Amino acid sequence: MTIRDVARAAGVSTATASRALNESHLVAEDTRTVVRAAADRLHYSPHGAARSLITSRTHTIGVLLPDLYGEFFSEVIRGIDQRVQQVGYHCLLSSARRGGPPLEAALRSMRGRVDGLVLMSPEFTGDLSRRTLPAGFPVILLNSAPAELPHGSLIVANFEGARAMVLHLAALGHRRVAIIKGAEGNFDAAERLRGYRAGLGEAGLEPAPELEIAGDFGEAAGDAGARALLRLVDRPTAIFATNDGMAIGALFALRDAGLRVPEDIAIGGFDDIPMARYLEPALTSVHVDISALGERAAARVLSALERTADPDLSRETMPTTLVVRRSCGARRS
Repeated sequence: MTIRDVARAAGVSTATASRALNESHLVAEDTRTVVRAAADRLHYSPHGAARSLITSRTHTIGVLLPDLYGEFFSEVIRGIDQRVQQVGYHCLLSSARRGGPPLEAALRSMRGRVDGLVLMSPEFTGDLSRRTLPAGFPVILLNSAPAELPHGSLIVANFEGARAMVLHLAALGHRRVAIIKGAEGNFDAAERLRGYRAGLGEAGLEPAPELEIAGDFGEAAGDAGARALLRLVDRPTAIFATNDGMAIGALFALRDAGLRVPEDIAIGGFDDIPMARYLEPALTSVHVDISALGERAAARVLSALERTADPDLSRETMPTTLVVRRSCGARRS
């Protein structure tokens, strides 16, 4: 069925039928009701491409993330998808991993196919924005470093969360607290490392370069990092993995070495992914409302699509909360 069939069945022109189905204010409510009834009777479904030519909207939000694997990214996507579906929009997902297709190619592929974009990438620059996106195109950046970009952003209170974790471990009596760091060049990783070092200073603990282990936010990096720490002559009594994925890898390595958590060595993570509470032992972690992060990002893109005034370029910070479970050796909060 086509829009012409609907118009004929409703006894109106094709243009009127199209306006009625696109919620135009130029069509009277009675006419709109008749057209909708005809469309339902004929099982008419609008053609997306044709409709976007008329409305200048695709009713799709682009989501471009460093990866689509893992609970953190799936929770971000879930929050975005829930929010856009409330207003009849959909998501177009893609990833721009280091070593994969260039970010510029991913951005160009979305032009004309989405009305706005939620973007998380340390490689996104003002120059790249100007080359790939139209002026005024709605973009919300997630967890990006402060920069002179014509886009709003959302970040997590990484520094505060990491600092709270280290102070908590120090309060439990740990004097050698190690960190498994995140990926190089990543804003979250840099802020969590900064919070770790600040927490050590406030607790009166001396920093030790050998306790700062390279990582990349993957489970395998947590495994390798924990094994490297166990090879130290003076090994740590607590490990802060800067995301839960690496904490899970570290837990595996410690068990494989015959150590008990938290009796022999304590461990804490960051993000508080849904799986964290179901691990054995349950993982102490810095809680981020990951789904709400995605939902808020989507809400800001949708809001930008309705704005006629200056764009909202503000930088919002999502709070973090320390959630104490058994893996650190303290009572559950």
